[in-house]
Amino acid sequence: MPKEGIHPEWYPEAKVYCNGEVVTTVGATQPEIHVDVWSGNHPFYTGNQKIIDTEGRVERFLRKYGMMDSSSQEQKDSGEK
Repeated sequence: MPKEGIHPEWYPEAKVYCNGEVVTTVGATQPEIHVDVWSGNHPFYTGNQKIIDTEGRVERFLRKYGMMDSSSQEQKDSGEK
């Protein structure tokens, strides 16, 4: 039995919102939880992962460790000229 007066109020049907839509209900200490990312829209779980390479870091990493194939490097070189 929990002690009286020391525990927060428990909401067994707390709603989780993402982008203004209810995505699930869980037990929580708050009646509403607002999140930016959940498993339904996270790139890892949906398979829609995008690599945003603003400074060439990914390409430099791939070149450094030999993961870049020669055909993609030739296409990139011909496109820069």
